[in-house]
Amino acid sequence: MKTNIKYFAIAATALFASCTKQLDISPEGAPSSQNFWKTEQDAIKAEASMYEKYNEEDYYGRGMFWFINASDDMVTGRNKPEADNIKNFNRSYIGGGYTETQWSMRYAIIKRANDIIINVPRISMDENRKKQIIGDAYFNAGLVYFQLAANYGNDKAGVPIVTPETDATVPVPRANNVNENYDYIISLFLKAAENLPYFSDMSSSDYGKGHKTAAWSYLSKVYLYKKDYTNAAKYADMVINSGKHNLLPTFVDVFKAANNWSQEYIWSVVCTPDGGGTGWGSKLPGVMLTNKAWGIYNGWGYYLPTKELYDSFETGDSRREATILKPGDKFQFFGAERTFTKDGGATSNYQFKKYMEPFSYKDPIPTHVNPNGDNGTTDLNVPLMRYAEVLLIKAEAIINLNGSGAGDTELNKIRKRAGLLPKSGMTLVDLKRERRNELAGEWADRHRDLVRWGDAQATYAKPLHDFDGTVIWPARTFNPQVHDVWAIPQREIDNSSGVIKQNAGW
Repeated sequence: MKTNIKYFAIAATALFASCTKQLDISPEGAPSSQNFWKTEQDAIKAEASMYEKYNEEDYYGRGMFWFINASDDMVTGRNKPEADNIKNFNRSYIGGGYTETQWSMRYAIIKRANDIIINVPRISMDENRKKQIIGDAYFNAGLVYFQLAANYGNDKAGVPIVTPETDATVPVPRANNVNENYDYIISLFLKAAENLPYFSDMSSSDYGKGHKTAAWSYLSKVYLYKKDYTNAAKYADMVINSGKHNLLPTFVDVFKAANNWSQEYIWSVVCTPDGGGTGWGSKLPGVMLTNKAWGIYNGWGYYLPTKELYDSFETGDSRREATILKPGDKFQFFGAERTFTKDGGATSNYQFKKYMEPFSYKDPIPTHVNPNGDNGTTDLNVPLMRYAEVLLIKAEAIINLNGSGAGDTELNKIRKRAGLLPKSGMTLVDLKRERRNELAGEWADRHRDLVRWGDAQATYAKPLHDFDGTVIWPARTFNPQVHDVWAIPQREIDNSSGVIKQNAGW
């Protein structure tokens, strides 16, 4: 079946038979739209179906990171022409692997969320559960719309807005601009926040689903991207003042599986090393692990750090050693101390360390690490949004509103945890460094930050370097009038019979 912007008219049999094991929902038969949407169990299964696509290879599996890999923080660790084309903003990546299905998967999730919004209100069921499921649908729709809009939309054209009322048989053109998308996304997150409980009020069986402060956090980020700094600060403050979140005492604690649901948690990819023998969630820990992992495990060796990232940390910043391994560093791997050495064919002498904790234990398979190295998931939930980013959003917003020093309170909380002395009068330059150092190698997306700050062209005009100062990636040409967005997948343009237009210049 073609997955196109004719609203991805996915049959109910496909939609609801794909409920995820991740949320402990087992599909029963293949219901049709006529006999579905009758019971509370139908609503619960429909909610679970929204999460199924996140486990795909090209989604949080690792696919999104091919876009993030464009930044100056990392390089493609092994020869991969498709990845090189993306990093070099070469239009020949269009139609290639890794990124082509990300558009359609997100619209499939939107379809599933919209079906919940339409149908669940009519079901006779526990009203609190009904409200939570509807809120979760609004949250997931807002989340994937934000990912679509930020990657593909600009002031020239947004992405198609597909509401619950949209005719599924008619191709939908692109919004006039990305601000139209952001306004719609804001309306979704507001409805999500209205309906969702606080995470602290949820049962453990519902962990990983949408909750109130996650909706507020993403509202603040959408407003930040929209450059509405007043509302970005407002919703960041709602999270901060809720009393539900705090920074963990040490930076390294954030990346321990035991702290998957800590006070710093806002939103993560829910991961397991052994879900029915395959695991689910993000493969990022295995993908970032050194290729072949010294003969012990099947690391993939992609997304390796640069000297530019390493050198950006201040002296004494504990985040540097917690984030990056360099030659000669000692670390625990499969229960033994090792000295870091790179794979012989690796582009860079560095490796990201953030996601290594599950590999530190003696005999970590299958308790902490997937038995299948081709699917290197672990028991560490990979963060998508955490409390530290909310503080950074607040700081960025109020510096833009009120000038240097306005974000000192928030930035110094982050600096204190990193073992750094407080500073006063911090500017956007300081903010940019703190955001880079705090969130390096995470889904927060350094590339998108550089684009929205207007810094991408100058940054990418410089080559990237290895541990010893040798060039490992040449300077690149970034045209801000073209490369501020990624290309629409060609198959979506074709399947829409030309209703969807390509981003200018691609």
